[in-house]
Amino acid sequence: MIRDNQKGLNRIHIVVDALVITVSYLLAWYIKFDLLKSAEDAAIGTLSQETYFSALYFIIPGYLVLFYFCDLYTSKRYSSMEREIFNIIKANTLGMGVVIVGMYAFKVLDFSRSMMFIFYGISVVLTITERQIIRSVLRTIRRRGYNVKYVLLVGYSRAAETYIDRILENPQWGYVVCGILDNRIPAGTLYRGVKVLGSIANLDIILEENKLDEIGISLSLQDYDYLEELVRMCEKSGVHTKFIPDYNGVIPTNPYIEDLTGLAVVNIRYVPLTNTMNMLIKRLIDFFGAIILIILFSPVMLVSAVLIKLTDGGKVIFSQERVGLHNRPFKMYKFRTMREQKEEEEKEGWTKKGDPRVTGIGKFLRRTSLDEIPQLFNVLIGQMSLVGPRPERPQFVEKFKEEIPGYMIKHQVRPGMTGWAQINGFRGDTSIRRRIECDLYYIEHWTLMLDIKILFLTLFKGFINKNAY
Repeated sequence: MIRDNQKGLNRIHIVVDALVITVSYLLAWYIKFDLLKSAEDAAIGTLSQETYFSALYFIIPGYLVLFYFCDLYTSKRYSSMEREIFNIIKANTLGMGVVIVGMYAFKVLDFSRSMMFIFYGISVVLTITERQIIRSVLRTIRRRGYNVKYVLLVGYSRAAETYIDRILENPQWGYVVCGILDNRIPAGTLYRGVKVLGSIANLDIILEENKLDEIGISLSLQDYDYLEELVRMCEKSGVHTKFIPDYNGVIPTNPYIEDLTGLAVVNIRYVPLTNTMNMLIKRLIDFFGAIILIILFSPVMLVSAVLIKLTDGGKVIFSQERVGLHNRPFKMYKFRTMREQKEEEEKEGWTKKGDPRVTGIGKFLRRTSLDEIPQLFNVLIGQMSLVGPRPERPQFVEKFKEEIPGYMIKHQVRPGMTGWAQINGFRGDTSIRRRIECDLYYIEHWTLMLDIKILFLTLFKGFINKNAY
């Protein structure tokens, strides 16, 4: 049996990373000063080869330190490749920034900037390739039963069952659940091949055998009264112990934990946009983005307004009350796509396919989502965002908050013109539950890159949609 050795793996990573950085740098030098060397370079002269290569004495350790601070030497058992790629790009970008600033600070003006940008590109590509190869090799080894960790679960609960499910579904993680201890479930009970070995009192005997890599405390909620004693017993044995809480039905998968001078406070949901800096960045992008888009779409808005007026008469802009940030109502603007109605008719419900209320030009505007463009003015004044959960009418908010768990969480952020639900096809007359699941994912996983991704995908998936009637 080969046990996991994270320190040993990290040493391998460091050596290979240092080699990749060196190869990337040498390749960049060769490409710049051999393959791409021009007569102009020869005329003005360059620094010597020894000068360029001596810079590696600073670049290699500097980059390795950046890799460490960008979490590139943490365990690969659970981490996703997408997160690792992001961290590789972040580390290399920081490294490039430090090098360029250092050149100007120390007046090293003859050092080739273009060579460093070539180095940046090669280093990112080769490091990602190297990490993917190592990840694939480790996962292949773990699937075959090597480099595994043996885990004992203490407590039979919903969390224990979910943990076993995840481990069995992902053999590449290299975990084996060797049994469960519980005071309520009889010994011999099986869950997907994992047996209840006995009561929690047997933990002392099992710990003495010293054959475990980890203990997972997965007590059910009613057994938390002796959690402290269990933790003390496990830590006394020296076996790595982790807590698998049985509250997933109450608290989501990524709760935000605050440290109040030693007191851990678990927020029921982590909402990144409650952070002042995140909120400010998003608002600035909304403000300037709305101005740019209003200018770009002004010809489209003008043509749409003229067509509505010529074909149907009446008002061009239609405003409707929606519920926004912190449950506050606001008037959301759209191009009018229906015949003018009384307020009671408007409250009938969502527009359905073939709805007789929709005008001829309205069908086109709805199908192409051009009727939504006036909401750029809602974004400009701060009532909406370019990206966020779509706002709903007050009567539907009252209805859904009683029927759908977590529905009101969407009002902790500004509503958006487009969102994660919309680019995944949930708009119009589609499942409101699936839409809220998408909204909650967006709220809890917000990043600036996610907003950019949604805006980009809206160009291909969000404008024309079969569910837009």
